[in-house]
Amino acid sequence: MASRVHPLLVAFLALFLVGTCEARPAPGKAASSSSVVDGITAIYNFGDSISDTGNFLREGAAAGAMMEHTVAPPYGAAIGGATGRCSDGYLMIDYLAKDLGLPLLNPYLDKGADFTHGVNFAVTGATALDAAALARIGVTTPHTNSSLSVQLQWFKDFMSATTKSPAEVREKLASSLVMVGEIGGNDYNYAFAANRPRPGGRSAADVGRMMTGVVESVVLVPEVVRSVIGAAREVLEMGATRVVIPGNFPLGCVPSYLAAVDETEAAAYDGNGCLVGPNLFAQMHNVLLQQGIRELRRSYPEATVAYADYFGAYVRMLEGAREAGFDGAALTKACCGAGGGKYSFEMERMCGADGTAVCARPEERISWDGVHLTQRAYGVLAELLYHKGFASPAPVKFPRQ
Repeated sequence: MASRVHPLLVAFLALFLVGTCEARPAPGKAASSSSVVDGITAIYNFGDSISDTGNFLREGAAAGAMMEHTVAPPYGAAIGGATGRCSDGYLMIDYLAKDLGLPLLNPYLDKGADFTHGVNFAVTGATALDAAALARIGVTTPHTNSSLSVQLQWFKDFMSATTKSPAEVREKLASSLVMVGEIGGNDYNYAFAANRPRPGGRSAADVGRMMTGVVESVVLVPEVVRSVIGAAREVLEMGATRVVIPGNFPLGCVPSYLAAVDETEAAAYDGNGCLVGPNLFAQMHNVLLQQGIRELRRSYPEATVAYADYFGAYVRMLEGAREAGFDGAALTKACCGAGGGKYSFEMERMCGADGTAVCARPEERISWDGVHLTQRAYGVLAELLYHKGFASPAPVKFPRQ
């Protein structure tokens, strides 16, 4: 009998956490409110597909089937059309902007956009480490080279172009919220992908390649965390007074991971039906990240440096899913996908491809395409993070309702 491969190894086959979702530009701008919440007049955001509102779309860097199937609805179906957001609608960053009474963040690469109230630098597929650093261990970045360091340079270029001095930058940042991530998950996925085995492979050679990928991913964790903390340190040095640094989601709860593993042993899962192995890996990243955040707080005691617990908020959403109106029988099923199987996810047929379909009620699903979440789920997470204490210390003091 062939030996089974541990879920942690096979889970990294789900490279699709970096799936692209290019689309046409949004038809219009969101309205701005005249009210200012807790003195915040602008948001500056760095990250990947979790918060990209159209930069990857404008890069035009990707090619192939993923682009072909995601340039149009069903992406954006809940908001009147695809905008470059990896969801059926809005993202957490959109809900946060709305709660602050600000317009939705325009992508930096939309050169004609209004950036009065902030800029979104996030790019789908982006990595925390730059392409050269990953290349040194034989890892390529297939979707974009707009890593965190590139986004940070965009930020500096923007500040230089819109202010006259470092003092004016500091004044501008004093009334701003800076989001450094979520970013880093793609680094790990690319590392494993460079050593992925042949489909269905279970030979000693296949296991060896998987082990190499996992080891490289684990080795990358301190480097990835160092990059994120380093970027946060730079914006703090420039004068940021409120910085939010998110952790990783529980990867073992994502349909793409669950489908890739398809483990039959009950011990491989926790009480929420999530794979234990990938979740432990995500927590390893999160623990190291929080250590770095504590160091930043010691170095910048006058600033608020918040940790956004994406992992904890996601688990809380799962635990209270039925009460929140989600379909309790489909908590780990993609809404848009191939439709068959336990998770409605097939790597060969991602959302938008021939043979895929959209579920009847996306608002009752957590996962949109097996990789990214629905607008409804992002809204629940934003509420948990910024109104229910999962971002700590609270980066924004919202008025009591």
